[in-house]
Amino acid sequence: MTNRIINHPILDKVDDTAMVSFTFNNTVLRGLKQESLAAALLANDIRTLRVHEETGSPRGIYCNIGHCFECRVTVNGQQGVRACLTPVQEGMTVSSGEKFLTSVKDWRLNNE
Repeated sequence: MTNRIINHPILDKVDDTAMVSFTFNNTVLRGLKQESLAAALLANDIRTLRVHEETGSPRGIYCNIGHCFECRVTVNGQQGVRACLTPVQEGMTVSSGEKFLTSVKDWRLNNE
């Protein structure tokens, strides 16, 4: 089995025997029930979670503790969810690759 984050400092201990299925960019993957979405994606060899708002460069997990916001994905239609703090759940639908709005800059561009 792939190395997993079993004792997360925020999400607590994960049962390494309970598996769930979730979808990432239309591909069904498996993760440990209640492990972080970031950990489940890493265990499935997913490194790019989104693209930079201005340059389009790939972004992935950076701090893995919720401070940097680099791991934002769309979960069940909700944009900007931090994968490192979100427990993976059965049937969860996750997507990436979108350029998320940068509220101050985009507001200015749309209102000038």
